[in-house]
Amino acid sequence: MGYRATQVAILSALAELGAVTLSELAEETVTDRTTLTRNLRLLEKKGLICLKCGDDRRERRVCMTKRGSQVLRAAGPKWALVQEKVIRRVGRKRFERLVSDLSAVVEAVKGN
Repeated sequence: MGYRATQVAILSALAELGAVTLSELAEETVTDRTTLTRNLRLLEKKGLICLKCGDDRRERRVCMTKRGSQVLRAAGPKWALVQEKVIRRVGRKRFERLVSDLSAVVEAVKGN
């Protein structure tokens, strides 16, 4: 497929949030703006997202393209297979604990 997990995560966030500002997307994905901008450039080159000026010309809004939605849909089954492989290797309880712990860390960072 040729996409990194971080790029699929950005597409997933956009699918959930719709068109958002760079700041909103950075906050939602718990990513610094420099890293996010780098990833967005790659996604834009591939035609998966578009960047538009917001109401304020300094503000830029990010939205997913039709192609981005198609790539995200195609990634779903592949992601599920990888996730099941990890669960088989580490065990379901350990995996669920890891996801829970990571979610707590993300929420703590967001609340900062």
